[in-house]
Amino acid sequence: MRKNIILTLAVGTAILTGCAIHHHYERPDVNTTGLIRDNVSLTDTLTAQYDDGNFGNLPWKSVFTDPLLQTHIQTALDNNADLLNAALNVKMSEAQLKAAKLVFLPQFTFSPQGTIASWDGNAATKTYQLPFAASWSTDLYGNLFNLKKAAQVQLMATKDYQTLVQTSIVSSVANMYYTLLMLDKQMAVLDDMTKLTKETWDMMKLQMDLGRARSTSVQSAEANYYSVQTQAVDMKRQIREVENSLSLVMGQPAQQIARGKLEDQHLPTEFSTGVGIQLLANRADVHYAEMKLAQCFYDVENARSKFYPNLTITPSATFTNNAGGIVNPGKWLLSAVGSLTAPIFMKGQLTLGLKVAQAQYEQAYNSWQNAVLKAGSEVSNALVAYNSSDEKGRLEAKRMATLEKNVEHTRMLFKNSGSSYLEVITAQQTLLNSQLSKITDDFNKMQAVVNLYSALGGGGK
Repeated sequence: MRKNIILTLAVGTAILTGCAIHHHYERPDVNTTGLIRDNVSLTDTLTAQYDDGNFGNLPWKSVFTDPLLQTHIQTALDNNADLLNAALNVKMSEAQLKAAKLVFLPQFTFSPQGTIASWDGNAATKTYQLPFAASWSTDLYGNLFNLKKAAQVQLMATKDYQTLVQTSIVSSVANMYYTLLMLDKQMAVLDDMTKLTKETWDMMKLQMDLGRARSTSVQSAEANYYSVQTQAVDMKRQIREVENSLSLVMGQPAQQIARGKLEDQHLPTEFSTGVGIQLLANRADVHYAEMKLAQCFYDVENARSKFYPNLTITPSATFTNNAGGIVNPGKWLLSAVGSLTAPIFMKGQLTLGLKVAQAQYEQAYNSWQNAVLKAGSEVSNALVAYNSSDEKGRLEAKRMATLEKNVEHTRMLFKNSGSSYLEVITAQQTLLNSQLSKITDDFNKMQAVVNLYSALGGGGK
């Protein structure tokens, strides 16, 4: 009889298992047509081919070769609070995945009991029980499977977020470091211009003493001198603020940042960007969005599985001396219970739960599609910024060379009464603006390289 019951349970389990609905996530179609604009091609769409030399695949040390910058980046990666918390999130997700895998194993309990009883002064009767019980929920319709897969993709998404934070830190440190180099060079230009405007002021005073200039020219030259000094004071403030911000990213108290010179920096100038689906593999935020989509997929499957019955098998064994009125048999009492629970009327909760899960899946898909488009837009912006800054910098260099000659000539002409003091001051101000603009163009070009590297998914290696 016992063998027949066990055989019946086994056959029933096999039949029900044959109805399993274990589905795996498959990447849906996503629009990547014309993802990256090309400011040169007439078709307006970049068609560069992806290869292992993709700029976004380079380790950050191969892109940012300044030893001091490399030290600052590594310090930030070791100390940044956001990155440390992201690493802890990965550990928590790993623990959750282990817990999700353990649900496939049966649960065991052991609860020994002992009783001493005496009736109407008679000798005490001692009884004991040593029960062992197990409970196993069979995963007939994918409920446990979906929970495990959801935990797996959640772990992947958490790792993507960690990479995303790391990429952001690398890019932030590089951008702020180059900002300091730009400000240092602009500060040097202001120092030189301060000396030049002081010489002009002294020259105006000398010309007034000789009767060749009026007091207004001296006053204008003096005001121009103080104007340059004011810009220098503002520049010092900006340097201090950037140093404070970079120190914070590095997880250190605000302090002076050791650095090189802007003209000594060497960044890549050739870019193989890749297009379309390759961004999905490189961009941590794009992959993160897809993993959230996969998690929602398994949430939908889990919501569907709740419509099906759940089979739980609970075997138990008890070693006892009190069974069926027999005194001290010292034998095992064995039993097994199988329970099948199927939902019949749940007030629409299961249906509504499925609808909510499906809507969340659609939202996750929309977020994923937007992440892909955002990635393409950021790559396009970085490319056009690099090209425009490079072109503008070459033009500004020519303009600056012309203005340097103009300042020299107007000063000479003023000494010989061939030009007015306004021409001298205007020429100096124009030259100063051109010099500062040229330095800014050089910085913008470097910043575009950093942003392109980040936009292509680099910085996390």
